[in-house]
Amino acid sequence: MQSRNRFLDDMSQLMTNAMGVAQGARSEAETAMKGLLDRWLADRDFVTREEFDATRAMAQKAREENEALRARIAALEARLDQSG
Repeated sequence: MQSRNRFLDDMSQLMTNAMGVAQGARSEAETAMKGLLDRWLADRDFVTREEFDATRAMAQKAREENEALRARIAALEARLDQSG
């Protein structure tokens, strides 16, 4: 019976080691894929979320300023029409 327990212990150790190797391979594959994706995205000049949000805020501010200027011009034109 002693040899059978030894065999099961060896098999258990082998399976434990195999699982460790598989997890290590998975981790390396994930790291490699992330690096590949990061390089692919960088090559395509995609903007970051922060850059997109900053540009969107600038565009919103420009639209608001444009509307204010449009209203101011309309008021000035109306004043000119009344005086002329």
